[in-house]
Amino acid sequence: MHSKLIELEKQFKPSILTQLHSPLLTQKNIELWVKRDDLIHPIISGNKWRKLKYIVNDALNNNFHSIISMGGAYSNHLHALALVGKQLNLKTIAYIRGEQPKKLSATIQDIQSWGMELRFVSRTDYRILRNYKKPDQLPGIKSGEYWLPEGGATELALQGVAELVSEIDMDFDTLCIPCGTGTTLAGLLTSNLVKTKVYGFSALKGADFLFKDVANLLNQQHIQNNWNIYLQYHFGGFAKTNNELSLYIETFKKQYDIALDSVYTGKMFYGLFDLIKQDAFNSGEKIVAIHTGGLQGNRVY
Repeated sequence: MHSKLIELEKQFKPSILTQLHSPLLTQKNIELWVKRDDLIHPIISGNKWRKLKYIVNDALNNNFHSIISMGGAYSNHLHALALVGKQLNLKTIAYIRGEQPKKLSATIQDIQSWGMELRFVSRTDYRILRNYKKPDQLPGIKSGEYWLPEGGATELALQGVAELVSEIDMDFDTLCIPCGTGTTLAGLLTSNLVKTKVYGFSALKGADFLFKDVANLLNQQHIQNNWNIYLQYHFGGFAKTNNELSLYIETFKKQYDIALDSVYTGKMFYGLFDLIKQDAFNSGEKIVAIHTGGLQGNRVY
């Protein structure tokens, strides 16, 4: 591990496990735990750090001076990357989806204040950027610049995510995770959880493509029948919400003293409890749901 990254990691706190209790869980005889990755850092939290860790290490070890990536106006990935870049003295550049608005989002204001260079592109050009998967594949990329795909979706990201599993110091039957690009889900699957079910909850509408994307990230390795992605809990699409989801997140906070976001974790927990109601899990099952952080995105709501 690069010495700069070792120093940065000293800022991070351990990710704790918290058990949830409710009449429904008692009735269904389900043990539900939350892995609080949202608490490891106030900004570079959750799966954002886990995905970036070995990517940034690769960039530092190979003497890259800049990391270029992409995301939307409320991107947790860009938010984390910008601060990591500032703290490690790496230049960061972001392609932002859509034309530059008159008023920048709080997320964009943050990343700009941390020195990230902004390049707003049309939605058509943004979709084209998704075709470039390797660090040197971006057209026009210069020496010393490192291209990082949307959401940090690379094989190196899987390595950091896989470490999460070794931190769970108890037996469990099922892991649950929110899904955007599917990278975190793929990382969990690299841990060879043969007897453990791994369930993703898509934050996007029409996300059938995630099954293929996860398989591609894994290079067809570790593909078993122990995982699935639930596609029906998107609440209208990525970053979409409604009164039902907002009320659920508010009630969840009052009941468990855990804040959720409307893009990812709120949808996952809503879906998870709905599946528990429908008896989708066996009596006596022990579930670990991963809180992936990203609470900064709630500012838009």
